[in-house]
Amino acid sequence: QVQLVESGGGLVQAGGSLRLSCVASGSIFSINAMGWHRQAPGKQRELVAYITRGSSTNYADSVKGRFTISRDNAKNTVYLQMNSLKPEDTAVYYCNAEIIRVAGGLRSYWGQGTQVTVSS
Repeated sequence: QVQLVESGGGLVQAGGSLRLSCVASGSIFSINAMGWHRQAPGKQRELVAYITRGSSTNYADSVKGRFTISRDNAKNTVYLQMNSLKPEDTAVYYCNAEIIRVAGGLRSYWGQGTQVTVSS
């Protein structure tokens, strides 16, 4: 079994900061790309940022310069540092990882989501 667990969401005022964490656990051989997506009410889920195992990164235009994704391969953890938050960043944030299990096979896994609310 493989599990992704997010933490760090909450309520913050506009201009504030939050740091999300996501830990992958279970029968993991290795992890390729890891990323963060978000889904606001009434909208489709969208990619926020992703990071490869070699730490190459990619960001949605809406968060460039404000959000930073990083990872700790030894801890199977990905982080999302969110600065200068705006009300439009309000959403449920989901962690995603491409994981090769010990038993073999590459699969995409998702966390349960963590709510981020930015008040104006």
